[in-house]
Amino acid sequence: MPQEQPAYEYEKKHIILGLIAIFLVYGTMASFIQMLNIARPKIAADLNGMSLYAWSVSIPGVVSAFVTLLFGKLSDMYGRRIMLLLSILFALIGTVLSAISPNFVFLIFATAFGSLGIGAMMPLVFAVVGDMFPPVERSKWIGWLNAPMGVAALVGPTLGGWFSDNWGWQYIFWILIPLLVVCLILVWIGLPSLARRGAEPKIDFLGSFLVTLASSLMIIGISLGGVTYPWASIHIIGLLGASLLSWILFFRTEYRAQEPVLDPLVLRNRSFNTIALVILLSSFGSIAIMMYFPMFLQGVQGTSATLSGQVITPFSVLMAFIGIPVGYLIARTRRYKWLYVLGFAILTADMFGILLIRDDTPIYWSVLAASLAGVGLGAVPTVNTVVVQNIVPKRLLGAAMGAVFFCLMMGVAICPAILGTAMNTTYAKALAVSLPDGLEKVADEETMKSLADSRVLLSEPDMKALESAFNRLGTEGQGLFQKTVKAIRASMGAGCRRVFLIGAITMLISFLLIITIPEIRIGDEPPPE
Repeated sequence: MPQEQPAYEYEKKHIILGLIAIFLVYGTMASFIQMLNIARPKIAADLNGMSLYAWSVSIPGVVSAFVTLLFGKLSDMYGRRIMLLLSILFALIGTVLSAISPNFVFLIFATAFGSLGIGAMMPLVFAVVGDMFPPVERSKWIGWLNAPMGVAALVGPTLGGWFSDNWGWQYIFWILIPLLVVCLILVWIGLPSLARRGAEPKIDFLGSFLVTLASSLMIIGISLGGVTYPWASIHIIGLLGASLLSWILFFRTEYRAQEPVLDPLVLRNRSFNTIALVILLSSFGSIAIMMYFPMFLQGVQGTSATLSGQVITPFSVLMAFIGIPVGYLIARTRRYKWLYVLGFAILTADMFGILLIRDDTPIYWSVLAASLAGVGLGAVPTVNTVVVQNIVPKRLLGAAMGAVFFCLMMGVAICPAILGTAMNTTYAKALAVSLPDGLEKVADEETMKSLADSRVLLSEPDMKALESAFNRLGTEGQGLFQKTVKAIRASMGAGCRRVFLIGAITMLISFLLIITIPEIRIGDEPPPE
């Protein structure tokens, strides 16, 4: 077995420079994600891609899931610095391509390429903290890593909405480029190269291929099911069956591999398995808030992208800054289960509360809902990281953190596909029964076709074009236009509420699961092999 490096080899100067580097990397990544989340509905509308809205998250999500697992393991073998440098380089290239995207399909693949880097940044940053400090002190710094996330959350959503409303969404990508260049330089000079010493490690190519195949087939099958093909069709059954077979082969391969990309030692841990399942399930609720709550605010309540960004800001800010005191509480008490239970209880109650928001509900109720979600979710990432790093040997820190964020990224990839199907199906059914009677007799085929895409509510040019089409119908046109817009708005609201209901149910299941997790006292030293 390869020799394990001594614990906490970082010198004092490397600790200072390293902390500056990872704080900037984490803050840059967080700022970009916050701005992009709030601008995505506008981007989809401008590039005529609302029908591909869920894919804009699912495809980059599955790429991120793969690299979190692979880069985490490779960082255990070859050192954090080289893998972090590679991730920043991938993000830089993807950002440039995204900024010049001529259409929504190109943008999806450009952001997917950038996700080769962005997806790996978070687990690598937390693994660096694990290299620097012992468990108790580590929990404090893991908490403080939420500070750049909080700053990004404070300005990111509003800034993303402002760029979309005024300068154009492309500037979200352009301003990221110089920040990534600075990150590249700081990581190069700030982090030492702590590669594992001993025998030459062997990369688990077969395991990497199988996990990529399994996750990709799963995402494609779930995304096409109920939309392009019926769920019971041979296409969907075939894709999901092939995915299941690939998953089985992947796990069997990992138990035989010399350097498994997902170590069986991690898979056999009950706490890890509980956390992994909860991360997947709770992703439905968090994605519903991050993706579909802005859509509800902009499309159903008629707010601007800037205002919807301001409404969502408390969610992101509180979610980030709550992690700081949580880190100190864990360091002081060495207990964490009560934080899990309290956080998921708040989240569950809040998700069911969001179901009550309607198109005429005062905006301050949306602010309150976003704030409570931020408070509930704020403790979870910090606790997840501290617990997982405490239950695995130090030589597996990178692989363990990669596995945690793999589950998170799989949730990010799977949930939009399922939620998108629920949204589009509910919208279509609601629209069919709420459009004005006899509309199909007076409106042309092109106008009727445009109503099937709810993006018209988010695009000013499309709304003007729709109004012009109705004005051509004569004196009754304006009245029909108002009734039609009302029907589209109500149908989008129905679709969003279906999404929120799914999020509420999965959050409730997450709460019931997390109360069963065993509590292990946070120790001062890594656990034995």
